[in-house]
Amino acid sequence: MHLQVQMLAATGSEAAIAFVEIGVIAVGLSFLALIAGRFGITAVPLYLIAGLAFGDGGIVDVTASSDFVSLTAEIGVLLLLLTLGLEYSADELRTGIRTGVLPGLLDMALNFTPGVALGLLLGWSTPASVLLGGITWVSSSGIISKVLNDLGRLGNRETPTVLNLLVIEDLAMAVYLPVAAALVIGGTAADTALTVGIALVTVVVILWGGLTFGHLLSRSLTIGSDETLLLAVFGLTLVVAGLAQQLQVSAAIGAFLVGLALSGEAQRRTRHLIEPLRDLFAAVFFVMFSFQIDPRDLLPVILPALALAVVTALGKVATGWWAAGRAGVGRRGRMRAGTMLIARGEFAIVVAAIGASLTEGPELAALAAAYVLLTDAIGPISTKFADRLVRA
Repeated sequence: MHLQVQMLAATGSEAAIAFVEIGVIAVGLSFLALIAGRFGITAVPLYLIAGLAFGDGGIVDVTASSDFVSLTAEIGVLLLLLTLGLEYSADELRTGIRTGVLPGLLDMALNFTPGVALGLLLGWSTPASVLLGGITWVSSSGIISKVLNDLGRLGNRETPTVLNLLVIEDLAMAVYLPVAAALVIGGTAADTALTVGIALVTVVVILWGGLTFGHLLSRSLTIGSDETLLLAVFGLTLVVAGLAQQLQVSAAIGAFLVGLALSGEAQRRTRHLIEPLRDLFAAVFFVMFSFQIDPRDLLPVILPALALAVVTALGKVATGWWAAGRAGVGRRGRMRAGTMLIARGEFAIVVAAIGASLTEGPELAALAAAYVLLTDAIGPISTKFADRLVRA
């Protein structure tokens, strides 16, 4: 009995410390979000810096709440991808696939290739190099949406071109992530091919089912109250993500496909209800990612990250310029489209997290963090002043 009391007291003490740590983290994140809002920038770089300060090798090492924070961060990834899927309707997906293939291929060539090439030059393995290519390839839909809204450019002529490219990137991500995960797991060529095949078939089946029968699911979800809808979508997201993970498909892609499956009133209501929850969990995800990075590990990767940021910023500008030009947009609009695509964010961090088990995992994470910080600074600033970069 005395031993049980001691154990309960110890558990209560650990819980108290964990509550304090989580509370301090939440209050700190709210302060960073406030600062970001005042300056009209995304809070993602600030979250990453906070994680560096309070993680491994930082000012304070948070340990008591690590298990809770880790699980919360994983849910944050799922909610990020869920809300990303909620941004697109079935018609937008079909239009994006039909008109955005060529710009999408150019985007991949100019931005995926430099990451892979640098990884190989650094002597990294093929899986690590492919992951670095993914980090440099896909723009941040969340950051771009915020910048478009903050700058009042949602109605601009070039904006549909930007959104179309984001659709293509996000669909390509549904194929890329299972392939990248299979490469990281390793095994024989036959095992890898089988894993990739199963994953791709699963993605296609879920995507087809969502686009074909998603309206039935959406209709059934709108019957109840907001509370019912929120709980149902949150639970469905976790279930599909877990099943996708079991089938060697990224759990994040499972969540993304759930978002794509919803339409109409269910899509609109879910987007409104899930955003505060997403912001909370996603903030923890970004902090948790950089928790695991020793700030001293950033110094050796600053130059490679800067080189990648410059090369792929030019690649995104070229992609946006050409794609907007095909739509008949003027020179300033083309420049705005190109600079809008520079910022990287949630997807880059998700990809880096996949490679955590690789030998190059720590270096990949540090490079990804530095790269995201740089592109999140370059992108919004260059977008704000894009009109001054070219003549009308």
